[in-house]
Amino acid sequence: MLLGSLWGRCHPGRCALFLILALLLDAVGLVLLLLGILAPLSSWDFFIYTGALILALSLLLWIIWYSLNIEVSPEKLDL
Repeated sequence: MLLGSLWGRCHPGRCALFLILALLLDAVGLVLLLLGILAPLSSWDFFIYTGALILALSLLLWIIWYSLNIEVSPEKLDL
């Protein structure tokens, strides 16, 4: 309760689609990366590289989500 009152209401922002996609790609990329590292598979390199690429794409989605949720007042934009 105390944290909720300090930080305000927790909401995903205006671009919930980017947030959901980023979270989904984080989970899939992490599973593939750990599968390639920990599982005794003959094609371990495919899982490691694919997991890393998916995590990189997820990072792009996180940056897009964050950038689209920045609110700047019109006074600061000099409009």
